[in-house]
Amino acid sequence: MKLSTSLVAVKKITSSKPRSTFADDELEQAAQLILESEGVVNPIVVRRTSLQSFEVVDGDFEYYAAARAREIDIRKGEMIGVFIIESENEETLTKQVELFRKSKVFISNNVPTNSDSIESRLINMESRTTNIESRMTNQESRSEKRTNELEEEWKREIKNIYNRLNELENRLPKPIEPLEALNTWNLTKLTSKLSRVNVKSQVIEKIFNEREANGKYSSFSNVLARMKGKGLGEKTMLKIIDSFAEGTV
Repeated sequence: MKLSTSLVAVKKITSSKPRSTFADDELEQAAQLILESEGVVNPIVVRRTSLQSFEVVDGDFEYYAAARAREIDIRKGEMIGVFIIESENEETLTKQVELFRKSKVFISNNVPTNSDSIESRLINMESRTTNIESRMTNQESRSEKRTNELEEEWKREIKNIYNRLNELENRLPKPIEPLEALNTWNLTKLTSKLSRVNVKSQVIEKIFNEREANGKYSSFSNVLARMKGKGLGEKTMLKIIDSFAEGTV
């Protein structure tokens, strides 16, 4: 089993240790360093509490520093490198956390006087830090590549959706105004449409003949005025207008 870091959104992590445990000025300084380097040099250890949420097991200070970095700049401080304790690595990671915690306490309380020992430990720490940085760089590179791929896929999908919507819109029947129909349709088409709302064929024919003889109608009032005494009243005119309400021929 190869140990590797994962990038997790800071907002999806919680800590059981209060933020007030740590000095604000130290958190602020650490947050600024995280933003400058765009990452945490020492990944924290978390345990999954649900599919998309985590709890800090070790590295509460780093977590709160990352949370402060996110408050300052949400773009640069959005993600943090973590080791996730899963069922397959729980035993080994838990042992490491326990061992390294004790080591840190021992070092802070028992500073060695032997300069060679100090130098050796510093070299080991630098080596581990370099390895962690390398893994984080590789992880960030893969994450950025995948993010770019997903963004391109999303753009293509949006374009396809717009194209399909335009195609569907072009297929929809275009609405037509009643006055336009009275002025442009031939007698057969007018009869087929208006007979559906019980307009008498004689009246339809008179509307058509009046238009052909004296020109197009300028308004519905003009239709009524020119058809006065020919069987077309206001009620029938309203039925003709309503018959086009659905916008289909």
